[in-house]
Amino acid sequence: MDYEVSGLKKLVIYYSFEGNTKLIAETIADTLQADVLQLIPKKEIQSKGFMKYFWGGKQVMMKKKPELYPLDKAPQDYDVIFIGTPVWAWTFAPPIYTLFETTEIADKKVALFSCNRGQNGKTFENMKKELYKSDIIGQIEFFDPLTNNKEENIQKAAAWAESIIKAI
Repeated sequence: MDYEVSGLKKLVIYYSFEGNTKLIAETIADTLQADVLQLIPKKEIQSKGFMKYFWGGKQVMMKKKPELYPLDKAPQDYDVIFIGTPVWAWTFAPPIYTLFETTEIADKKVALFSCNRGQNGKTFENMKKELYKSDIIGQIEFFDPLTNNKEENIQKAAAWAESIIKAI
């Protein structure tokens, strides 16, 4: 299927800390010929090793909303939006929270994806609460896609993205 002529404007929005979510986001965008919006915090967590989990989890629990660099795409200009996040403390990462607090995503078809190294927790449930004005049309999680069967995860992401668009 030629996704360029499908008539739908598609956007992939994501935040990635270690590159896992970026891999999946770029795969989806390449598969669907979609635009990409990477969320970049003005001040990123610098911790390595176990401390990154401590600082990231603390941000989640305190509902921190890190300031982001200005968005170069307007989600309201798109028909279908894919939103991807790493899982921090069993939910979506704080930059995604900032997106939800500062950008209205309403009356859109939205598909959710996440990357984790443990459990997805309430990631999708919590994202759906924030996106209650939109139609959630799919969700999928990936377990450590950069180091755990990378090629298989790329194929899984591409097939899932195609199935989402075909179902619309």
